[in-house]
Amino acid sequence: MEKRSQWSSRFTFILAAIGSAVGLGNAWRFPGLASKHGGGTFLLVYLVAMLAIGIPLLMMEISIARKLRKGAIESMRGIGKKFEPIGWAATSNAFVIVCYYAVVFAWVILMFGNSWQFAGMTGKSEEASNLFFKLTQTTGAIEGSSIPGEVLLCTIIAWGLIFFCIRNGASSVGKVVKFTVFAPVVLLLIMAVKGCTMPGAGEGLAMLFIPDFSALSDPSLWVDAIGQVFYSLSIMMAIMFAYGSYLGNDADIAADAMIIAFSDMAVSVLSGIVMFSTMGGTGMLDKITASGVSTAFIVYPQAIVNLTDIGWLNALFGAVFYLMLITLAIDSAFSIVEGVSAAVADKFHLKPKKVTIAICAICGLISIIFTTQAGLAWLDIVDNWTNQINLIIIGVFECIAVGWFFDLRKVHTEVNRNAKRFKAPYWWFASSVKVIAPVLLVGLFVWNMIDLFGNKGGSYGDYPIWAQVTAGWVVSGLVFLSGFIARLVINYKKKKEGFVEDEVEWDAPQVQTVPAAAKAAVKAPAAKKKK
Repeated sequence: MEKRSQWSSRFTFILAAIGSAVGLGNAWRFPGLASKHGGGTFLLVYLVAMLAIGIPLLMMEISIARKLRKGAIESMRGIGKKFEPIGWAATSNAFVIVCYYAVVFAWVILMFGNSWQFAGMTGKSEEASNLFFKLTQTTGAIEGSSIPGEVLLCTIIAWGLIFFCIRNGASSVGKVVKFTVFAPVVLLLIMAVKGCTMPGAGEGLAMLFIPDFSALSDPSLWVDAIGQVFYSLSIMMAIMFAYGSYLGNDADIAADAMIIAFSDMAVSVLSGIVMFSTMGGTGMLDKITASGVSTAFIVYPQAIVNLTDIGWLNALFGAVFYLMLITLAIDSAFSIVEGVSAAVADKFHLKPKKVTIAICAICGLISIIFTTQAGLAWLDIVDNWTNQINLIIIGVFECIAVGWFFDLRKVHTEVNRNAKRFKAPYWWFASSVKVIAPVLLVGLFVWNMIDLFGNKGGSYGDYPIWAQVTAGWVVSGLVFLSGFIARLVINYKKKKEGFVEDEVEWDAPQVQTVPAAAKAAVKAPAAKKKK
């Protein structure tokens, strides 16, 4: 069997993991939630939630994958054969997510390509807010099947970029993230400087950083903070299993997880500074919303055309904003595909590159649904079920499997195996994985169900029930049945083709990995000698 490729360095792994964690949610959902929940109060509760569940679960996934050298499916099988369906659910859910996330990525590319239009909209807020709807021709409902040519083109470009970045697994990802992780930070800093120098920016920054402690009594604050931490760190999505499986034996997981998590939070805060200072400077603080699509494609364009009285300068800042979103989106998009690809390739002993090509092709075809005039509505439904239901249930199952049906001290030992300056205390790690995380996630799930069935009568939005059943409940059902369906396929392959599954055991001898870049170097001396 071909030796597993490996990150070229610790720095590369950290960059890749940060790139995956830092995505569009940092730029548009985090500031919206901070605005909704008293600014600094939300920051404080977010920090508590990150320490209570985010970092321990991140450590858990990375350490399990590093030990077993496998993606999500086989890693969960290594915890216990009966837990393999949990890995399949995480992988299948990620597969669904990337189908529509790629189209959101395409919309960002579309807005970047049309940012020049802001030059002729100075002071015309309503015209700017309608640009996205004009370009995508979206109806906002389950109506309309035509596909705008520009949207389709941008979707093809998005998938092309995703494949290019992960075509050679850890090797190509390692090269790409050296640009895509730093670029959005630089662009955010440029926008922050512009925002902070505008009259009224101080009011916006005060709203972001000065806490409103009366908000602490609002249960939705805690629900939103826990949810944002959980969604932001790329856990329970097969990604960190894939990235952890490429780590070398000398990796310091305890320290690396802390760096990844706090870097993710730092970018979120920087995004908040950009959003609040810009909105304060344009007198639009009351328009900040927790809806990412509304913020990026409706609200922020209004701010862009009111930044200055110079049309071309507004257009330039519009281009910078959407370029920043492009660099944020691409890391998250290709990391999801890599998580799915690594899991499937490991399970069926397939060549990773061929699996990646197949996944990009299949997901690309499915994503066409979201490029139609009804695409935004379909995306809203699928996104609600994959994140508010599926991801949370997967998290609960994963915590129970690892925390209650496996020797958690073995996982903790793996976390601290090469720890030097910082070692994760067992009481903190164990209490999070076994109690705090599953309890909070169950609470989050119950809250979402009460909201759906108690407050909304079992209907999400104004969409037809048949659409919610099809894109919501049916998709969720397939996600959680995927492991059992896969088992039928595997048993058939065993019987008809003699397929043999890997025996994945925690205490089995490890297969040595080698850096992808070193493969050519190993062959070079032999080639030279032959010559």
